[in-house]
Amino acid sequence: MQDAYIVQSVRTPGCKQKRGHFKETRPEELISFILKAAVEKTDGLEPGHIDDVMLGCAFPEAEQGLNLGRIAPKMAGFPDSVSGATVNRFCASGLEAIALASMRVQMGWSDVAIGAGVESMTFVPMGGNHPRPHPEYSKTNPEMYVSMGITAENVANRYNVSREDQDKFAANSQAKAAKARDNGLFTEIVPTPAYTYVKQADGTYAKETFMVEHDDGIRESTAEGLGKLRAVFAAGGSVTAGNSSQTTDGAAATIIASKAKCDELGLKPIAKLVNYTTIGCKSDEMGVGPRYAIPKALETAGLSIDDIDIYEINEAFASQALYSIREIGLDNYMDRINIHGGAIALGHPLGCTGAKLTATCLANLKEVNGKYGIVSMCIGGGMGAAAIFERL
Repeated sequence: MQDAYIVQSVRTPGCKQKRGHFKETRPEELISFILKAAVEKTDGLEPGHIDDVMLGCAFPEAEQGLNLGRIAPKMAGFPDSVSGATVNRFCASGLEAIALASMRVQMGWSDVAIGAGVESMTFVPMGGNHPRPHPEYSKTNPEMYVSMGITAENVANRYNVSREDQDKFAANSQAKAAKARDNGLFTEIVPTPAYTYVKQADGTYAKETFMVEHDDGIRESTAEGLGKLRAVFAAGGSVTAGNSSQTTDGAAATIIASKAKCDELGLKPIAKLVNYTTIGCKSDEMGVGPRYAIPKALETAGLSIDDIDIYEINEAFASQALYSIREIGLDNYMDRINIHGGAIALGHPLGCTGAKLTATCLANLKEVNGKYGIVSMCIGGGMGAAAIFERL
């Protein structure tokens, strides 16, 4: 196998579903922009050097359908020679895409590949537009189709994650994100054009452009304030809108190149993917996925929790994130976990999340001068995924 190096990793801001700055910006526009921006920010690289694009998307239908992995590079102005595919592992789709792109380079099938992710939850909602569970199987195995919020309630109830702890965790996520935003620490974000349609005097609509520089879902709060919110998934439950991830629109891209191509084009390696792993768990408590995926990744890599400088653990829900942190034994490393906030503050754009968190992880490793970082998340249907990155 040949060495595969990450030479660029960037993301758009994350914006609130239907209420945020990207509410009139189609997913094709988000992903084509960040693909083009990633290449433009990489000295020595041209679109024609790209062999293939792996694009993660959790609900690849409607505006996100028709193999957006091929359409987006074309919209970005890449030449016909750049191929593309759309990848779906629900919440780990973006991370899966990066792993597939890296494998293509390692195997010598590509010299330069992009692993990316996109999701517009404004245009294609959670579950898609027309979900159609199998009629017989859904009767005997309804947990395969259960609401993610119910699985979060199950984790809280089965593993004694209190409402108070969930709200404290959520408030801390918001505080960290606000501080990072105010101090310009989200260096992985590329200011992104958004669009709005303005009615004209003659009754037609003009498409107008404005720039988005920050995640727009950050809302500072206190545990006490969050404690006043009602549970939304179960009567008497503990999972609320305040201690759950935000539904979000966004896109992200990571460029991976072989050592030979880096030498030829003068590309500067910034990191490499050490390993990537997935694992299954019970569908009705899918949020526990990181609890199993992270130890599996560490064991495969011959590393321990002490060796990891940055953990980006997706905060699908405070209950599952806290449970995973506690079970793995990361309680003493909270200063390394989601150091600039997580999905409760910044959003969880489903198929984009793995790619988004990779860009954040690499930026944060640089900030703390760290060596190893982990990106991990739970996955709908009962799975966990984790990747270990090494900063160079």
